[in-house]
Amino acid sequence: MRRKTKIGLLTGGGDCPGLNAVLRAVTKSALKKGWHVIGFRDGYKGLVENKFIHLRDRDVSGILVKGGTILGTNNKANPFKYVLSPYASDKFPKDLSRRAFSIFKKNGLTALVAIGGDGTLTMANRFHQMGMPIVGVPKTIDNDLSGTDITFGFDSALDVATDAVDKLHTTAESHHRILIVETMGRYAGWIALRAGIAGGGDIILIPEIPYKVGDIIQAVRKRRKRGKNFSIIVVAEGARPMGGEMTIMKKLKDSPDPVRLGGVSYRIGDILEKETGLETRVVILGHLQRGGRPTPFDRWLATGFGIKAVDLIEERKFGYMASFNNFRFSQVKISRAVGRLKKVDLRTCEVESVLRAGASFGNFLVEAKILK
Repeated sequence: MRRKTKIGLLTGGGDCPGLNAVLRAVTKSALKKGWHVIGFRDGYKGLVENKFIHLRDRDVSGILVKGGTILGTNNKANPFKYVLSPYASDKFPKDLSRRAFSIFKKNGLTALVAIGGDGTLTMANRFHQMGMPIVGVPKTIDNDLSGTDITFGFDSALDVATDAVDKLHTTAESHHRILIVETMGRYAGWIALRAGIAGGGDIILIPEIPYKVGDIIQAVRKRRKRGKNFSIIVVAEGARPMGGEMTIMKKLKDSPDPVRLGGVSYRIGDILEKETGLETRVVILGHLQRGGRPTPFDRWLATGFGIKAVDLIEERKFGYMASFNNFRFSQVKISRAVGRLKKVDLRTCEVESVLRAGASFGNFLVEAKILK
């Protein structure tokens, strides 16, 4: 393998801090073995259109601390439903997976490393089923990928969200306001839950516990009776009312995940201001959580994932994803990691700790069951 091994890399889906750290780790580890490395530009788009760059040691030098990805990424390019150009006369998606596979072979690749979340790795698993030697690396700020205790990007997003909650405490307290902080996370509440705990949020709303507006109002009023004339509410973008639906900002037809969540905080804020008489302000963090430098933990985690990916290639364990479980780097089959999102388990001690510390999930009935 030492003479002939040539591997490809791609970063798919949304960007996040730590992607460059993985690229650096894979490239440096592979080069030390005498392998050749190329990086496909803009995720699977580069694989379909054969656009790549050669990666040498100098190309990945100094990128450990940089956010984003030097290869670029794309959260719409799906080789199995591909539109060659939005300006083409024929805009109907085509299955170009065989074309992508032929480009893989044409470039003489031994294996492909796909770095991404559920969507990117679902496509990776389909390529594996076609016979492509491929390994995965888990990436998402949402921390909702199964098969691993944590994904890189999450800690950096959590740091941004917690810092925002910290800073909003002072203005909320000074003006006696309700401040609502809306985090990302899609259908899982990991960012909101842990930023709420770390930042001392008074009410934390997550998708796993549908909220009741009346219970949120009561929680705010109880605080006022105790002399607390302000409240910090941390809301996951996927939070929804009991018996209701998540708030959808828009839908994109040309995306593998067409639903864009957002705006639930404004719905809650309007009601709270009317019912409590307290001025309510909303801060939606959005893409701030995906930008900037990765935290030291994410740099460490991403580096470990990258080195593990090279080990999987050397051991010819294709169809596997690097994982981190019980504080050890290991691997799981990609098929076990995709298709079922990892959500907050209400039986865990961290969920109970929110209530024991005096905060609320905006649903008194569920809270009573958790503490029972």
